[in-house]
Amino acid sequence: MVKKLWSILLSITLFSVAAQAQSTEDYIAERVDHAQELMRDNGIPASVIIAVAIHESASGQSKIARYMNNHFGIKGPNNNTEIRSAYKDYESVEASYDHFIEFLKSRATFNPLFDKYDQYDYRAWARGIHRGGYAASRSWTSQIVGLIKKYELYQYDERPEDYVEPAVVVSNTPKKRASTASGRRYTVKSGDNLSTIAKRYHTSTKAIMKKNGLKSIRLKPGQKIRI
Repeated sequence: MVKKLWSILLSITLFSVAAQAQSTEDYIAERVDHAQELMRDNGIPASVIIAVAIHESASGQSKIARYMNNHFGIKGPNNNTEIRSAYKDYESVEASYDHFIEFLKSRATFNPLFDKYDQYDYRAWARGIHRGGYAASRSWTSQIVGLIKKYELYQYDERPEDYVEPAVVVSNTPKKRASTASGRRYTVKSGDNLSTIAKRYHTSTKAIMKKNGLKSIRLKPGQKIRI
């Protein structure tokens, strides 16, 4: 009898774990397109956007996610009458995602990340957001990176085939980023234009212009730009 009871409890536990994993996978499938749109427009990896949302909203199952469409744990005023909360409410989940990017861009501790890192270096982004004060937990970076690796979210970052991931440096001192074989600095050739370069490196014209402070789409042969 006892053995049978343990068997039933084990089956229930395994079913619960499988259901949660499926829930997270469903969440990723539902939100990845919008995360990639934000990545192409702003340069922050889609993998980081989704991982932070999974972590902060329990894959959309947290109370503030269900009642307030808040998927990033951002505090602020709200008009919600169903629950009392110090967190900001949104009209839609997409609005929460959009505000996450606006939030990072509007804070002095996060804004430099958009110029410092490209959309492929999810580790640097996670570390930079953490160090900027987004979360108090000392393990936040490793949790975000862990989610990205567990669900292989980096596949949504549209990395070039020849991308070389920067070596992991175990240090409390911010590392100085070096140029890699991924072509982060590109020398403009005759016949090049922003559109063809953006397509070649799986990014957007807007992202390249922002990263290089360009006010015109015109390029000159020999000009060096950051991708």
